[in-house]
Amino acid sequence: MNRRTTALSAAVALAASLALTGCSSDAPAGDGKPELKVSGAFMPQPVMDMAGGFLTITNDGDTADRLTSVTSPISDDVTIHETKNQKMQEVKFFEIPANGKLSLARGGNHIMFMSLKEKPERGDKVSVELHFEKSDPIKVDLPVEAANHNPKQH
Repeated sequence: MNRRTTALSAAVALAASLALTGCSSDAPAGDGKPELKVSGAFMPQPVMDMAGGFLTITNDGDTADRLTSVTSPISDDVTIHETKNQKMQEVKFFEIPANGKLSLARGGNHIMFMSLKEKPERGDKVSVELHFEKSDPIKVDLPVEAANHNPKQH
């Protein structure tokens, strides 16, 4: 019986030491903040006085964030929309998961620019500022592409 207790104690001590060793790794720990990057941004050339905007926000941080709004000098009415059951509706925010991404793409979630002050042409760039719940704003230039541009088809 004493031999069994000694073996059990040794196993518990070994497990505890392995757990502590794992916790004291020399690898840098995450700082608990979102780490956001924007890619694939574009706006199809508007054919009316409204336009859509598309991009991907990648979060390499270990904390989630939310896209809460978008502003742009091209319109005083910029909103974010989700598409569900082939219907779009305005939302208050989009989740950006930790170590994940938010994709705003044709036929899906997107930025909506209403009552454009000017109609940008293909080759122009439209400046926007993305606002988040936790992160600082990010300024992005959306290149204006052909009205039928869809990167998924390339």
